[in-house]
Amino acid sequence: MLIAGFPAGAWGTNCYVVAPAAGEECVIIDPGHLAVQGVEDTLAKHRLKPVAVILSHGHIDHVASVVPVCGAHDVPAWIHPEDRYMLSDPEKALGRAIGQPLMGELTIGEPDDVKELADGAALTVAGLEFSVAHAPGHTRGSVTFRLPETADIPSVLFSGDLLFAGSVGRTDLPGGSMAELYESLARVCLPLDDSTVVLSGHGPQTTIGRERAANPYLGEVARGPGAGDPAPRRGL
Repeated sequence: MLIAGFPAGAWGTNCYVVAPAAGEECVIIDPGHLAVQGVEDTLAKHRLKPVAVILSHGHIDHVASVVPVCGAHDVPAWIHPEDRYMLSDPEKALGRAIGQPLMGELTIGEPDDVKELADGAALTVAGLEFSVAHAPGHTRGSVTFRLPETADIPSVLFSGDLLFAGSVGRTDLPGGSMAELYESLARVCLPLDDSTVVLSGHGPQTTIGRERAANPYLGEVARGPGAGDPAPRRGL
């Protein structure tokens, strides 16, 4: 298994390129703001051929480069239907204008081929099988992608902006809900093995075991919601 990641753009959003091995087909996860060069450098370094872009949610910091990346390689983009509108209307998703200088750098709109993700789906692309889980809270259409454990690596959860090392995604933007985020944490994250590697939308790699022990939000979920925000949250 090959997983290459890099932080991109103004928000340091993690973009991941995933393949069974070097020299094979691959999937690109969350090509965000100013991610194009990083994607192309990663593809060239590992001799990879992209076959799809998959998106954890529709916020601009995760999708800003989806049009040029999909267009350059003639591949589809997968997104949950409840976040699809954000591809062509990112300002509505933020509840405010994000500023002309930033907007001037972006190619807003849908790529030519958009496919919709469904909760519980097994998404088979590039010889990989991702388990898709709808995980609203940060946005209505947030999803996670999980790869199963193999002989070489433990299970991997691409958590988007649901779960970070020591924190979770913000819920104060349109479509956000702390109650739904707690429910998603309980349903999607808590049942996973402690060895599951978590690769999130921002910040460093962690594991479910580490977050179960130290993340105040997962502790709050385990005790039951209602005690308020235990720590600052992250993401756009």
